[in-house]
Amino acid sequence: MAEAPDIEVVVFDVLGTMVDEPGGLRAAIREAVPAADDAAADKLLTVWREHVEHEQQRIEKASRAYANTEVIDREAAQRVADRAGLTDPVTTERLATAGRRLKPWDDSVAGLTRLARRFPVLGLSSASRAALLRLNAYAGLRWHQALSAEDVRAYKPAPEVYQLAVDAAGCPAERVLMVAAHAWDLRGAQAVGMRTAYVRRPAGDAPKSTDTFDWRSNSLDELVAALTDTQLPT
Repeated sequence: MAEAPDIEVVVFDVLGTMVDEPGGLRAAIREAVPAADDAAADKLLTVWREHVEHEQQRIEKASRAYANTEVIDREAAQRVADRAGLTDPVTTERLATAGRRLKPWDDSVAGLTRLARRFPVLGLSSASRAALLRLNAYAGLRWHQALSAEDVRAYKPAPEVYQLAVDAAGCPAERVLMVAAHAWDLRGAQAVGMRTAYVRRPAGDAPKSTDTFDWRSNSLDELVAALTDTQLPT
């Protein structure tokens, strides 16, 4: 387990790490398609997520010009609507903005508040600037600064996204800690020299045996305690 005193700034992934993205999207699909049972909703969620992943990979490979998450989410919502037989444009549009209404995990808000008493905290997300603003407000996530990958017209794990956080931190990358529930995200942060902390979440990407992250925690509460030595009041 690494020591925390040399960490100056803590950076958090947002989608999946601080908010329940799959659960929120599934709930939005059930709202849009009330007749869908759990199995049908899961299939529609897969349609959504596969489209988003495919399009972001196309952008990463430069086979598609950059489009922000609002554009891609709207495409995904239309695919879900087509698959489910939805024809109401108002319903489809509300579904397209589901990423703005994702609930935080039970320990996210309190854990972020506790950690912010000790460190400057940044949010770093592939979500567009407008979506991230509204998501943070909806979920009650209070950052010292929230950064969108839209500013560099790229998606994680492109190195320029993590460099955004390093530049905002104003200190060497090795003194900036990236926290995420996705091992692939942390590997991207490591590639630019950042320290890393994995937090287990139900929808995360678990580390491989070959991953060497500085911290591994079963909850945000556990990580906050490790970083603050539990000396701060709750």
